[in-house]
Amino acid sequence: MPDITKSDNHRDMTQQPSRYRGRFAPSPTGPLHAGSLVAALASWLDARAHGGQWLVRLEDVDTPRTVPGAAARILQQLADCGLEPDEPVAWQSTRSALYQQALDQLIAGSLAYPCCCSRKEIEAAIAQAGGQRARHAELVYPGTCRHVLAPGRDAGRTPHAWRLRTDGHMKNGPLALVESEDTTINLIANQTISWHDLRLGAQQQDVTTEVGDFVLKRADGCFTYQLAVVVDDGAQGITHVVRGVDLADNTARQILLQRALGLPTPQYLHTPLVLGANGEKLSKQNGALALDTDTPAAALAALQQAAHVLGLPAAPQATIADALAGWVPAWQTAYVDRYRATAARIERAT
Repeated sequence: MPDITKSDNHRDMTQQPSRYRGRFAPSPTGPLHAGSLVAALASWLDARAHGGQWLVRLEDVDTPRTVPGAAARILQQLADCGLEPDEPVAWQSTRSALYQQALDQLIAGSLAYPCCCSRKEIEAAIAQAGGQRARHAELVYPGTCRHVLAPGRDAGRTPHAWRLRTDGHMKNGPLALVESEDTTINLIANQTISWHDLRLGAQQQDVTTEVGDFVLKRADGCFTYQLAVVVDDGAQGITHVVRGVDLADNTARQILLQRALGLPTPQYLHTPLVLGANGEKLSKQNGALALDTDTPAAALAALQQAAHVLGLPAAPQATIADALAGWVPAWQTAYVDRYRATAARIERAT
């Protein structure tokens, strides 16, 4: 495979944003619930504590799952909670040309390939190799179409998807740093990606063996979350990603894809989850109730609950604006100052 770190489009650190830029990127598959407000509040507070910008992006790239009216409801809920973005809202459904451009770049670099495997064929290949079926109920793709479509399988068939090759050695790329401290240590060696999450600490994943070559564009023509989020974070100059811990498992794939596209890697922080009565993650899929923000009192109560999940103190202030203003220095102490102390320890150890 080619060495992507020598590509003409591999960015230099001097081209990176010099100011903090964070984002909240909900999917409009339903209104915000208590769990999604935790991520929204955390990302907003982190941006404000750094004196940076906070963006909102609607991740509606998966059009079959998009619920009519959900995006407008989400934006209204955020506004009710005093969480206003610093730039116009971005919509993934309007950015398909950017995603196709990125896919074309990967194809030209022999880093993406067409795949006509059905789910049943993938399961059969895994079973034949004696592998286990599931990782979080996902199939680890065995690379059947990686080099060439298997003889006898491709006659009259259009490739169902495009996948990223994960079996090549991709060296470190630039970090989207605002401060001099490197708290997002990430490196790729023997296909194992290691990075430092600002809350979870040291993380690593071997994408090839734990995930396999993952899909960038589906058979139905929809670009996947993995490609869209990486392209958008790069295009918007995102330097810090603050999101729920349920998305932490995606980080290695996204770092790998950033390297493949020559994009900088943001710093990552994954927030605690809100659990339902059954002990599982609260989500739209398991019937989480829509966040009530219809009155200022209801919105403040929802924010208080989210702040509690984040370990922030109760806000006795009477208004939403006062509560948010009070939580910024609390976030600074509980999170940002701690990150800087961690960064200093890492720097001394290297």
